[in-house]
Amino acid sequence: MRINFLLRSFVAAVLVVIAATWIACNSTNRDAKPSAPAKSGKVPVTTKSEEARKEFLQGRDLADKLLAQDSIEHFDKAIALDPQFASAELARATAAATAHEFFDHLNKAVSLADKASDGEKALILATEAGTNGDTVKQKEYLDKAVAAYPGDERVRFAYGTFQFGQQDFAAAIEHLKKGAEVAPDYSPTYNMLGYSYRQAGDYPNAEQAFKKYTVLIPNDPNPYDSYGELLLKMGRFDDSITQYRKALSIDPNFVASHFGISADLMYQGKQQDASAELQKIIDKARSDGDRRLALFGLAVVAADNGKLDEAVQWMGKEYAVAEKASDAAAMAADLQAKGNILVEAQKFDVAKQVFDSSVKLIQASNLSKEIKDNAQLVQHYNLGRIATGKKDYKTAKAEAAEFATGAEASKNPVLERQSHELEGMIALAGKDYDKALAELQQANQQNPQDMYRMAQAYDGKGDTAKARELYAQAAAFNSLPQLNYAFVRVKAQKMAGGKKG
Repeated sequence: MRINFLLRSFVAAVLVVIAATWIACNSTNRDAKPSAPAKSGKVPVTTKSEEARKEFLQGRDLADKLLAQDSIEHFDKAIALDPQFASAELARATAAATAHEFFDHLNKAVSLADKASDGEKALILATEAGTNGDTVKQKEYLDKAVAAYPGDERVRFAYGTFQFGQQDFAAAIEHLKKGAEVAPDYSPTYNMLGYSYRQAGDYPNAEQAFKKYTVLIPNDPNPYDSYGELLLKMGRFDDSITQYRKALSIDPNFVASHFGISADLMYQGKQQDASAELQKIIDKARSDGDRRLALFGLAVVAADNGKLDEAVQWMGKEYAVAEKASDAAAMAADLQAKGNILVEAQKFDVAKQVFDSSVKLIQASNLSKEIKDNAQLVQHYNLGRIATGKKDYKTAKAEAAEFATGAEASKNPVLERQSHELEGMIALAGKDYDKALAELQQANQQNPQDMYRMAQAYDGKGDTAKARELYAQAAAFNSLPQLNYAFVRVKAQKMAGGKKG
């Protein structure tokens, strides 16, 4: 599965950019005016150029297979042939290798939305709303799309992807299954089903979905990459590497598989080999997105190995790539990641400076007001963590209250879970273990740090058995490389074994 690291949480709300908006295209509206649903029940496409439509379809086919870099050429040609092609602009945005490109093309798609069909417009505006962190508005647009085009597999896929991002995996599975009924041979549905089942802890059904995905497109790399990620999650590291290598044998440029292999190697205790695998991405990089992916992975490997200063240095190199491209969103994201590492290293004053710089970058950018407001809101979360680390609980509680007010007003589940996380961290630091558990149980259950914190709370209450169970879960989270897992993995392993440390 192609992971979009471009928007890596410079604001918590920017998590769900619909990867599914490769708009269905069974008819062409040559007048470039909004149209009624096509007779096929699919979202029609609005373009004045048949050649542009052909290029769009070629790009969409590649994008469906998560070959985003390969799809860009076709989307660019479609846009050149028809500069008013809203769906091509949206597709180009979701295939973007950098945050700067993403926002440029998304903004263009939004500006053209009124010239597109009603279904296209709904999906464009849903993507904009999701990027702005407005999940209520995002769902409204997706609801309209599903109501108007219940027989469009891509609309069902978009809705399922949205529910996946909200961590409502049952709803995601429901809509994806409906998509499979509509179009049994539409391969992306089974990929997303596999991930939804995996996140729900249903590994047998996840494996079945990924195997079906492989049957549908056996000569493409992503089915093997996705199955490799499931095996990674299950702790079957050698089997996972085999699947990732199979993906690379089909397409040596499918760098996501190198990223997955680096995780397998890291969790086997082979940090040098993991770093070497990430270097392969740099050696064959076709975009800044590839380079940034590898540099982020190297930061995670360093953090997992307890080398936090080295992790900060790798993030500095990733920042330099974004800075060279004047990519403010990516630069801000990198500063957020750097600040998180510094908080883990208990370098709180330096972390504050870094978080401040991230917010200033966003405020000075041409990003939307909603993104700027969200960045300012998330700063309360960051300052609350710093105050907690410094044992300044009065300030921590004040910042948590500000963040909670904003998170509640946003009605964004991501921010609401983050608010509970911060309250749980403060309670845990103050040894109020019951409150810590009450809050953390409402936090992000897909965050291994929160699992680790709950284990600490149970330890504090004297419930050693429950604590070790949660330590073991955190230790065996087995995700693709991410910092929040790197911060706790080794510690959780020790604690699960009854070793203090």
